[in-house]
Amino acid sequence: MKAAETALVLEGGATRGIFTAGVLDYMMEQELEFPYVVGVSAGACNAVDYVSGQIGRTRMCMVQQKEKSARKNIERVVKKRCLYDMDRIFDRFPNELIPFDYDAYFASPIRCAMVVTNCITGRAEYLEERSERERLMKICRASSSLPLLSSMTYVDSVPYLDGGLSDSIPIRRALKSGCRRAVVILTRNPGYRKRPSMLQYDLCSRFYGEYPQLLEAVRRRPAHYNRTLDLIEKLEEEGRIFVLRPVIPPVKKTEGHGEKLLEFYEHGYELMKKEWQNLTDFLVQ
Repeated sequence: MKAAETALVLEGGATRGIFTAGVLDYMMEQELEFPYVVGVSAGACNAVDYVSGQIGRTRMCMVQQKEKSARKNIERVVKKRCLYDMDRIFDRFPNELIPFDYDAYFASPIRCAMVVTNCITGRAEYLEERSERERLMKICRASSSLPLLSSMTYVDSVPYLDGGLSDSIPIRRALKSGCRRAVVILTRNPGYRKRPSMLQYDLCSRFYGEYPQLLEAVRRRPAHYNRTLDLIEKLEEEGRIFVLRPVIPPVKKTEGHGEKLLEFYEHGYELMKKEWQNLTDFLVQ
């Protein structure tokens, strides 16, 4: 089934992205194809696996990554200021341990954009790659490079961090892509709004003082995120977008228990299955 003139928008949220993995696995089983996909952070990881058509791959990557020992996590944070083993996720996983199907991805007719935050300008960029394997994974890594918990990732000699800093839910970008409607997968419960965090801003100021526009993006993020949610709710009421959100408490952003991650994955899968008829009705309008 082809979702003509419809964009797919995927929010991030680190390990909360396993909810989205469940949603997309059900979509892939039903052979639902969107012409344009835009993902942020964990949503970018989900996006590339959706475009390559690899059912279950995101779930396997997330669960295996979180099953690493706590001692190694602590050592990595101390030595590299990096909570996640980014080399493992974006090099060993796709190229050795849980192979990514680059050929299927590059042959797909689906356009896939990944949101990154330019550390110099503080602005969102929407990067795509259709031929180079290494650059594709660098973009995906950049989109997922959480501030304070990951190092900056350089793509084309430009430093980037997590796309969520500048555009956490790229619905505006999706509707400017040529698509007249969108399906939006969120990883927070209905009614959620982000609260400002002076602690996060103060910590970022210590580490990223030489990037004033990046700090401004950090400062503006809660207000921008909440305005975007207001817009999403308005568009949803108008019937212009279809939104799927978890209805059980989401896992923590850094959840380390495999059984909790799998439970949240199953919630996404079963919720999409339950809402399938409503989604198909929306797509044929």
